[in-house]
Amino acid sequence: MLNLDMNMVKETLNMFVFLAVELTLLFLLISYFVGVLQHYIPPAKIQSILSTKKGKGYFVAGFLGAITPFCSCSTIPFLKGLLRAKAGFGTMMVFLFASPLLNPIIIGLFAVTFGIKVTLFYFAIALGVSILAGILLEALGFEKYVKQEAYAEPVSKGCSGGSNTQVKQGTPWLAIWHSSWKDFKKVLPYLIGGIALGSMIYGFMPTDLVARFANDNNPFAIPVAAIIGIPLYIRAEAVIPLSAALAAKGMGLGAVMALIIGSAGASLTEVILLKSIFKNKMIYAFLAVILSMAMGAGFLYSIFF
Repeated sequence: MLNLDMNMVKETLNMFVFLAVELTLLFLLISYFVGVLQHYIPPAKIQSILSTKKGKGYFVAGFLGAITPFCSCSTIPFLKGLLRAKAGFGTMMVFLFASPLLNPIIIGLFAVTFGIKVTLFYFAIALGVSILAGILLEALGFEKYVKQEAYAEPVSKGCSGGSNTQVKQGTPWLAIWHSSWKDFKKVLPYLIGGIALGSMIYGFMPTDLVARFANDNNPFAIPVAAIIGIPLYIRAEAVIPLSAALAAKGMGLGAVMALIIGSAGASLTEVILLKSIFKNKMIYAFLAVILSMAMGAGFLYSIFF
């Protein structure tokens, strides 16, 4: 028992260090990249591309999410950039939902592990629900649950409207870096807290236990799997192989689908990070969408496959 516990502690610490380094680098790099984009692409252009007036912005945001290789946590700095550019609220939410679920790594692994038909089913559900959720949240006025400080400009006034001469001098690049670092310091307590909790769950939750409570004999297997997936922080490269291993241990395939969407679509770390952007009601709505998508996909998968 002691050896088992020590192994779990070791796995937890390894996961904590790995995620802390990875997410720190990802956050800083993506924040900097978004800052550079904002320097060259005027906010009016982003607003035009992601406008919700003609409806196309929702689909553009969904497919933008599908081509960006972001996990649930590394989507946050990109979302901050969209907020500062004042892109449409509904389209931003579509991107937030779709990006971690439809990133190319997950889709590729899905196709190899479960086949093309299941992959197309997953893609259609994830994209369709993401777009529908974005439309509904905007129509219901959930934009008021975005914290005002989330719209704060990331760079100094002189940088945001800088000329080509300023770029050559390098001043904007330094300003963008300072802004990225300032953003990172704001979210650091949320990031560390989320990583710590997620790592403990990852290290101390055995896969046998998950499979036992989410097998075909349990009528609540799909909701259980969806709920279990949320607290876990599982990398895109690991979520599909882990799901295949759970299926081999007796987990129902509908529950596997629910677990994949729950774990890839949200994580405890992401939810904690979102607290720096959203008020609680918006976070509850975000979780409700992911859980509904996970459970709906699981039940539909059980019916059609």
